[in-house]
Amino acid sequence: MEAPVTAWQSTDLTREGPGAAPPLARAAALEAVMRQHNQRLYRLALSLVGDPDDAEDVLQESYFHAFEKRASFAGRSGLGAWLARIVRNQAIDCLRARRSRRAAFAFEAELPFGQSESQSPVESVPMQGTFGNPELGVERDEARAALESAILALPTPFRAVFVLREVEGLSLQETARYLAIPVATVKTRAHRARLLLQAELGSEFPGEPHVSFEFLRERCDRIVANVLRRLALL
Repeated sequence: MEAPVTAWQSTDLTREGPGAAPPLARAAALEAVMRQHNQRLYRLALSLVGDPDDAEDVLQESYFHAFEKRASFAGRSGLGAWLARIVRNQAIDCLRARRSRRAAFAFEAELPFGQSESQSPVESVPMQGTFGNPELGVERDEARAALESAILALPTPFRAVFVLREVEGLSLQETARYLAIPVATVKTRAHRARLLLQAELGSEFPGEPHVSFEFLRERCDRIVANVLRRLALL
């Protein structure tokens, strides 16, 4: 369960005018938020738009809008879930720009703002083992690339759920909150995503989904620097 994060307010990031935190303090607080959430939100963005470059753009725009809207974060739920909603909205905007308006609206309809937590009769397919030889780095890299390619080929609703559940390891409730869909829908889509991946990868599934789509080191640094520079905090 994601704990509410209050660091967003603790350095007066939400205060403007007299008493506001100096730029260096704001930069440090925002950097801490970004580094904490970068990989998860990048994976979410990628699962929604399906393209690494677009996902980075969505993530960067999301942080910019989050900073602009920071006063609206009340801290009643986790900061990650609040940021995820902004990422979802930015992803929809990205799809509107890339596709026809009809396709974007269809995407929105696939991720409704539902709150039901009714149970689904579909049970999860148990994960078993890993594929590839852990002693052979090349083979593991090839296996990871095959898994990533298969994940990106999933229909968007299934891909988004699979990435949050199996790559990020979120709970059913957290995934439902991040995508604003019922828990029962999360269960169904996760199950169907696994069946599709099993059909595509065969015995190589499930592999090591938790190491897929890493967003670390220089990629993380680049997003942090770009956002802070754009907000004139560097």
